Amino acid sequence: MRISVSSDMDEPVARLLVAELRQRGHDVREHGALRPGADARWAVCSEAAAREVAAGAADQAVVCCWTGTGASIAANKVPGVRAALCTDAATADGARRWNDANVLALSLRLTSAPVLGEILDAWFAAEPSQDPEDRQNVARVGRLDAAREDLRGAPGGPARAGGPEHGD
Repeated sequence: MRISVSSDMDEPVARLLVAELRQRGHDVREHGALRPGADARWAVCSEAAAREVAAGAADQAVVCCWTGTGASIAANKVPGVRAALCTDAATADGARRWNDANVLALSLRLTSAPVLGEILDAWFAAEPSQDPEDRQNVARVGRLDAAREDLRGAPGGPARAGGPEHGD
């Protein structure tokens, strides 16, 4: 699997993440502090990794920053990306299963080596749910992306209020 990885800091857990993904047989593309000379700001490198997923250049991404929150927020601004901040295996499993998450966000501060292994095990073992309600929720999130893109092209641009009506 092709996986884009970003980190705003060259921390041991970020390097361990890259090594672990490669050991599991994944093709890893590094962004931010993991790639010499790259822009390491969390918003920039998280967006770069997420855009590769949205464009189909990567199957999934893992984005990291100190808390994982900023990396998750930046990745989720890219249409087609469903990033989930996961601090444990159960959350990673649920994010893949119920939310069909395609970007894993991690905290460099909270993620230890053993927890990283557990999160990755759960993330890669889980399959997106085929339950109709779960699929409807994921589809709705996709429509939210489309509505946001439509607003960008509308008169008044992104500041315009509105969005999908309730119940669609």
